[in-house]
Amino acid sequence: MAEQLAGLADDRALLGRTSTAERVADILRSRIAEGYFPPGTRLSEDSIGGALGVSRNTLREAFRLLTHERLLVHELNRGVFVRVLTVEDVEDIYRTRTLVECAVVRGLGEPPYALENLRASVAEGQLAAVENDWKELGTANFHFHRELVALAKSARTDELMRSVFAELRLAFHLVDDPRRLHEPYLQRNRQILQALEAGDRAEAEHLLTVYLDDSSAKVVEVYRRRVGEDRTP
Repeated sequence: MAEQLAGLADDRALLGRTSTAERVADILRSRIAEGYFPPGTRLSEDSIGGALGVSRNTLREAFRLLTHERLLVHELNRGVFVRVLTVEDVEDIYRTRTLVECAVVRGLGEPPYALENLRASVAEGQLAAVENDWKELGTANFHFHRELVALAKSARTDELMRSVFAELRLAFHLVDDPRRLHEPYLQRNRQILQALEAGDRAEAEHLLTVYLDDSSAKVVEVYRRRVGEDRTP
């Protein structure tokens, strides 16, 4: 925990003069998504508040916001912990992704589409693969889907999916082989991008539906095995 707190203190400058619970929540959300605080970690009010230089009340409000987003859980008389997802949680996250992401592609309207950020995320993933940085490839994959959702130009949809993607990363942090998890989808990202570049949103939606079905099956299989192992006496 000492190492995590030392790094967290570096984020203190991000708070600026107008320190708010929302900004603290943004920092903690990012750190949780990066695996800085793994699932099951107890978050100390005193240590984190001291590292960020914020009051106990501000930190508690940030914890409340992240609990509402299902990233943290409060256990009576024990404290606040980074949430450990159930298999059912992972399945529900993928159902939500399919409903939202496919609807975004279906509702794009007539081409051409603003695909610059989507292209950048594919390039980001290609560079990570060349450098054998599989954790970074996973991040690039999330960026791809975030930018795909952003094509809807809906702040509410962006906010919803930001929470969904952050929650899914809790599951990914418990997977032992990030290369096996992420590498197969780099080519699929390219294929979806190419379909959108061609103005074929029906093909892009089909590719995305198959992509999410396959990803859900793989992640649920691995996660069910891992959670089962962790609970074995």
